Amino acid sequence: MRSLIFKFLKFFIRLAFPGVHQIQTKEFAQWLLDSTKPQPLILDARNQAEYEVSHLKAAIHINPITPDLSALSRVSNNTPIVVYCSIGYRSAKLAQQLDEAGFSRIFNLNGGIFQWANEGRPIFKDDQYPTHFVHPYDAMWGKLLRARYHA
Repeated sequence: MRSLIFKFLKFFIRLAFPGVHQIQTKEFAQWLLDSTKPQPLILDARNQAEYEVSHLKAAIHINPITPDLSALSRVSNNTPIVVYCSIGYRSAKLAQQLDEAGFSRIFNLNGGIFQWANEGRPIFKDDQYPTHFVHPYDAMWGKLLRARYHA
């Protein structure tokens, strides 16, 4: 059932944000391991409480409701940026805003940190401490995250 709901949500996100490029978790994980490729700036588009529980390594928190894009003023417009949230909606919205602000290499992590964690990929607390917990967002959306990962 979780898989079916994820497929529906991913389809909905692609429809809602057709200009946003999606990157699959497997493809992104391989990219991070490839030192010959320029490494992306990783933006976590969840709220602060979610970010504090865990995030992807080296991810920078950015407020999804009122993003401060001036914080990216030192970032080149062609720097690859991967944005994620719990599932992909908030990050797709932010990716669209970054595209409109002139950034050209923006990717939304398809399935977000929920899919990343469900696949057993590494998540961190404070960038140094591997953890197995992810903020479930709320009771309804948290059903898409395997119970063993609930904070």
